[in-house]
Amino acid sequence: METYGKILNIAMPVFLALVLLEKLYGWAIRKESFKTMDMLSSMSSGFTNIIKDVLGLSVSIITYDYMVKHWAIYKVESTIWVYIIAFIALDFSGYWIHRLSHQINFFWNKHAIHHSSEEFNLACALRQSISSFVNLFTVFLLPAALLGVDSKVIAIVAPLHLFAQFWYHTVYIGKLGFLEKIIVTPSHHRVHHAINPEYLDKNHAQIFIIWDKLFGTFQEELPNIPPVYGITRPVSTWNPIKINFQHLWLLMQDAYHTASWRDKLRIWFMPTGWRPTDVTEKYPVFKIEDPYHFEKYAPKSSLLMQTWIWVQFIFTFALISYFFANLSAIGSPGIFIYGGFVFLIVFSYSELMDRNPYALLYEILKNLAGLFIIYYTGNWFGISTQIPWAVYAISSYFILSTLVTAYFVFYDIRKDLTVAKVTLQEVAQ
Repeated sequence: METYGKILNIAMPVFLALVLLEKLYGWAIRKESFKTMDMLSSMSSGFTNIIKDVLGLSVSIITYDYMVKHWAIYKVESTIWVYIIAFIALDFSGYWIHRLSHQINFFWNKHAIHHSSEEFNLACALRQSISSFVNLFTVFLLPAALLGVDSKVIAIVAPLHLFAQFWYHTVYIGKLGFLEKIIVTPSHHRVHHAINPEYLDKNHAQIFIIWDKLFGTFQEELPNIPPVYGITRPVSTWNPIKINFQHLWLLMQDAYHTASWRDKLRIWFMPTGWRPTDVTEKYPVFKIEDPYHFEKYAPKSSLLMQTWIWVQFIFTFALISYFFANLSAIGSPGIFIYGGFVFLIVFSYSELMDRNPYALLYEILKNLAGLFIIYYTGNWFGISTQIPWAVYAISSYFILSTLVTAYFVFYDIRKDLTVAKVTLQEVAQ
């Protein structure tokens, strides 16, 4: 936990810098619009994912240690080969987990967040799941377990394998010649994120594209079919926590509403997107039929609101950096309270990004919780021992945040709602 936190404290600013550099390149050189809210939603999703991972909020049905202990038939001794085998085994496992996440209704919920952005950029690589609490697929690491690869090696290689999937989430790198035959490239992954019928559910590999070619899921990016990104049932929100459970909520509603007991049971294991016939007719859900003609989710936001969301994001970034640097000192249950508070911050400001009037209620709840922690403990998880004035700064932020959010809700969002209501009344007349 502590080691991973330290790694993330190094990786986070690097990823943030690369995301911003890509955006600046697109804006300054390619003259493309700077889609602030989509980018902040993606990076905020990254916040929630790394908090969940550091806190270890998941369990395995069959642990890797158990497989090594009971099923290993040989122990590879060479240090080099141990790490090579671990990397290949993780990639093999990743391919099948990824593929099943696209093919089975229940498992799609844990992966939909990654595809939910209607843009394709480095930021969307950070859209990762928080909705999976039980690891069912550790068994796909069986090849490494049979060869006796130690779990500590897997723990070291796994973050490297994950970070290596970051770079190819971009539209600014074309095809890469002979590398297209060996590794996953931006071209391959653009196909994977596309909702064009020709591209759906293709290119599941994570590092080595050979898995798709071996198992029949490869599709080359075609010059006459530009990829269109997103998911066919758009999420229509910037809130990453909502996105993480949106598909699961739909499955639960469908299972409840359908009259067929058979459908109530099989809906979870049917192909992704399947719904019972009676539910589809009675409770229709919008689905993109034509990927070339649909309106992307982009509620308007002023420059002032975008600036404020950046302030919220940077404040959250600072809180997380302190959290990861002091996991041991904070201890349990403090780390879980801290992690939950970060989730509340993200939920609150992403509701404001969605221009939801109830954002003020979430903001008040968050800030009262923060002030209560400071009042009850006389500190902010020990920060005053390192930065004496930090508690006053954090307290001031909580108060200011409430006031600023109230301004946007009462003088910006509600004004628009009033105008929209009057317009609808005029149309009706």
